Amino acid sequence: MNVILLIGAFLAFSGVVLGAFGAHALKEKFPEPRYEQIWNTAVQYQMYHAIGMLIISILSMDQLLGASNLLAWAGYLMFTGVIFFSGSLYVLSITGVKKLGAITPIGGLLFLIAWVLVFVAAL
Repeated sequence: MNVILLIGAFLAFSGVVLGAFGAHALKEKFPEPRYEQIWNTAVQYQMYHAIGMLIISILSMDQLLGASNLLAWAGYLMFTGVIFFSGSLYVLSITGVKKLGAITPIGGLLFLIAWVLVFVAAL
């Protein structure tokens, strides 16, 4: 069983759910109009990295690549990045607590490291 594939599929599924939830159920409940855009940014990055995890899962099945440890680390870092990046933006957008924005760059850094690992694995 490929854990990265399962997590990626779950993140993609929940990204669609959260996108629809933000567009319909939360539309009038955001503290300020700009928080809807913050919510949408969280959904976009969640979906980008869900797709990244699905690609990593497929690449890690290819025995010729021979870099499955790097790819596994990249997948787990993407997942953790989604929790920090998108998670903090989701909470920020519905609570208006601006201090949560300090957590978001940690997720962005994890995304960057994950993509570097994919790059190194491809070398």
